[in-house]
Amino acid sequence: MLYMLDTNIASHVIRGDLPAIRQKIMIVPIETLVISSVTEAELRYSVAKRGHPKALTHAVQLFLERVETLPWSSDVAIIYADLRARTEKAGSPLAALDMMIAAHAKAADAVLVTRDKAFKGKALELILEDWSLDSHQETS
Repeated sequence: MLYMLDTNIASHVIRGDLPAIRQKIMIVPIETLVISSVTEAELRYSVAKRGHPKALTHAVQLFLERVETLPWSSDVAIIYADLRARTEKAGSPLAALDMMIAAHAKAADAVLVTRDKAFKGKALELILEDWSLDSHQETS
């Protein structure tokens, strides 16, 4: 099973600021953790907009060296198009980058790990987990 970390979870991993996420990261095999290239772009943007501070730049780089980044592909684009059309038709679209990450998780057949409430209740057909919660509070 793969776990695709959304940008908000990846940020918490990098900062190490939530104990529940730190605990989960320590027990999940590193080879099962992935991020979307969209998340990599968002992390790099966060560093750039802050003027590339040395500590943050180093922390993000270490994270990117340890967690595999899956490339965006035509297969993901096809899933994105279908998901976006379906959620717009249902009147519950996501923000563009969230939709791209959701499509990427679906294409990779990965659990999407996120704290973002925007994903809940959408017609995405994804398994969602929020690692910031205690294990008995995980959602799907």
